Amino acid sequence: MRLSGRRGFGFIRHSSPPVHIMNMFEGERLFRVFSKLFAAIAATALCLQPVHAQSVLRDAETEAFFDEISEPLIRAAGLNPVNVDVVLINDKSINAFVAGGQTVYLHSGLIHAATTANEVQGVIAHELGHIEGGHVIRYSEGMEKAGNISIASLILAAAAIAAGAGEAGMGIMAAGQQAALGKFLAFSRVQESVADSSGARYLSAAGITGRGSINFFKKLQNYEFRLGIPQVDSYDRTHPLSGERITVLEDTYKADPAWNAPLNPKWEADFKRVKAKLQGYIADPNTTLRDYPETDKSVPALYARAYAWHKAAYPEKALSEANNLIAKNPSDPYFLELQGQILLESGKPNEALTSLRKAVDLTGNQPLIAAVFGHALIATENKDNLAEAERVLKAAVSKDNNNPFAWYQLGVVYQALGDEPRAALASAERYLMEGAPQLALPNAATAMAGLAEYSHDWIRAQDVKLVAEAQVQKMEKRKR
Repeated sequence: MRLSGRRGFGFIRHSSPPVHIMNMFEGERLFRVFSKLFAAIAATALCLQPVHAQSVLRDAETEAFFDEISEPLIRAAGLNPVNVDVVLINDKSINAFVAGGQTVYLHSGLIHAATTANEVQGVIAHELGHIEGGHVIRYSEGMEKAGNISIASLILAAAAIAAGAGEAGMGIMAAGQQAALGKFLAFSRVQESVADSSGARYLSAAGITGRGSINFFKKLQNYEFRLGIPQVDSYDRTHPLSGERITVLEDTYKADPAWNAPLNPKWEADFKRVKAKLQGYIADPNTTLRDYPETDKSVPALYARAYAWHKAAYPEKALSEANNLIAKNPSDPYFLELQGQILLESGKPNEALTSLRKAVDLTGNQPLIAAVFGHALIATENKDNLAEAERVLKAAVSKDNNNPFAWYQLGVVYQALGDEPRAALASAERYLMEGAPQLALPNAATAMAGLAEYSHDWIRAQDVKLVAEAQVQKMEKRKR
């Protein structure tokens, strides 16, 4: 997590996934919209609109944690961990989804609501079930079938109205819309049940208890009670009721040898750290200081307060908490990263270099940390540091190309070195990732004009230009 959206990169914007699917805990609102759409459109099949771009939280420690707890589940699902990402979305709702490809999206509200890493693993296992089952692709099949029913009912209704039977026509239309919606909801519930079963299978194969999965469903059930959702049946819902899911899964989990398996102590300790720093980053500082009072000297509490104090513009107090963390473990790269970033964002980049350089070395040039180190080198305004900054930032984007902040900093380096074409290329890369192809396009063209034709960077600039042109054309078509 970056401490400041101004100087650090806090959270970054990613382009929206192509389709929002399997909203695990809040799908009902989407389908209330669908029912209105059925009534509003006359001869058009129902279609699902892409989700809006979401704010993605990037943090080296959090991403390492997600990788570690998800790897056994990903392998159990028959997938390659290299190809699967678990991404954190800055959204307070309790939600998780997949959206094409092999990426699981978790909302920050879900992390806040979870008590254990095991509960988060239960959610990840469920979402992996959607990926293995190809549910994103099959989702459109359910929509198409529902749309066909709706269109057929509209045709019959129009014929009845034309024949003078207006009331009968309206009845046919309403019944058709209800049948279409019911068919789609049933289709969605089946996919959710399949994902539940698949998730249980992955947990079992990995030797991980399903207690966390059951516990999290019980939390969701409590939310349903608070919202006044009837617990009779799930006919008009996208997901089975949490109580129904608990009934089906509890017997499965209890019969599994892994049911009584102890929780992994490292994962659980790491989860407390990740959860605390997440709250410190996104929550109101007063709330964080209430939940993690100064009498609490544990690592999670120190973490949370460091972020809260920095967010509240008390850098000395934030630095004190970071120093206390380092006193507990001087070789923890994430403690060093935190200390370095507080110093950097407090206007002390020279003092930040030692901590950040050590953090980079300890993590084998972890790209997110390396990007902050590169930023610190630039912020010293010492030209002698530019060569190291260029080397560090080039290594960062080579390992993690999807990092607008690193590309921005690399562009600053090239600009300072008088390398205008590569500065333009770095800007083009950055704008493309930020969903601004109209800005990426001229920068890519500038880069191509100044680079040696068919050189590696020229070819890359050409690729960016082609992608940006295609995206701009799509944007223009939508406007029409």
